[in-house]
Amino acid sequence: MESTAHYRSLPTGSVFRGRTVVVTGAAHGFGRAIAVLLVERGATVMATDVLGDELVVTEQAMQEAAQYGGGGRTALLDVTDEASVQSLFRKLSADFGSVDILINNAGGVLGQVHKPIEEVTTSEWQSILDVNLTGAFYCIQAVAPLMKANRYGRIVNVSSGAGRSFSLTGIQAYASAKAGQIGLTRQMARELGPFQITVNNVAPGFVRSNPTTEKQWQAMGEKAQEELIHSISLRRLGTTRDIAEAVLFFASDAAAWISGQVISVDGGHHMF
Repeated sequence: MESTAHYRSLPTGSVFRGRTVVVTGAAHGFGRAIAVLLVERGATVMATDVLGDELVVTEQAMQEAAQYGGGGRTALLDVTDEASVQSLFRKLSADFGSVDILINNAGGVLGQVHKPIEEVTTSEWQSILDVNLTGAFYCIQAVAPLMKANRYGRIVNVSSGAGRSFSLTGIQAYASAKAGQIGLTRQMARELGPFQITVNNVAPGFVRSNPTTEKQWQAMGEKAQEELIHSISLRRLGTTRDIAEAVLFFASDAAAWISGQVISVDGGHHMF
C-alpha cells in the first residue's frame, strides 16, 4: 500500500484557498489522499471517519501538508447516523459560516464476501446500502441549506466501477448502492443546480488502497491479478492519487460548468 509521501508529489498551489471542505471516509485510502491534497492546495479540511485510530494518521499527514497551503482537522463521524451528521454540519456552519465542498467518500463492503443471492441476509444488504448510499444522502441533506445560502457549492460523490458495471467482489448490495449513488448524483445536480451547486461523481477502478482491497488483491492469486492488469488499457493498477486528482478536479472552479457527470478513473478498464 502507498505511503503519504505520494500525495505530495504534485505541484502545490492555492486552488482551494479560503474553501472549507468536508471529506468523509478519510481514515485511509482515497479519503486520506483527498484530504491531504486539499490541504496542500489551500483548503481548510474537516476529515471524518468512524475509524479513530487511523484518523490520527490522516491528521498527521494533513499537518505535514499544511506547510504548503491550508489546514486540517479530524472528527469522528458515522455517516449512517443522521443526528450526528446534522450536528457536525451545524458546528461547521457556526465555526466557518458555511461548507463550500463536500466529498462523500465513506463506504465499502464492510468486510462482507460474496454469497449467492439467496444466502444474503437483510442486515447484510441493508448495512452496505446505509454506509454507501444513505450516508451520502444524509450529508448532502445537511450541507444543501448552507450551500444554497451561499449560492455556491461543490459536491463530489465517490462511487465505484461496480456502480456502472458490476462488482469484482460479487457483492450485490455494494454494486446496487454505488449505482444508487450515481442516480442520487444526477438527481441532486438537477435540484441544486439553480443555486450554483455542482454535483458530480468519480467511479474508481480497483486500487489497492486499504486493508480490504489489499486482502481482495491477495485473495485473487497471481493468475487473476495478471488477468485484471491485462484488462486495464494502461496495464497498471491505479493509485489513491489517481482517484484524488479526479475528485479535486470536480471540486475545483475548473469544473464550474460541469454537473451531473460520472467519470470512471480506472485506467481504461471500462469505457462508457
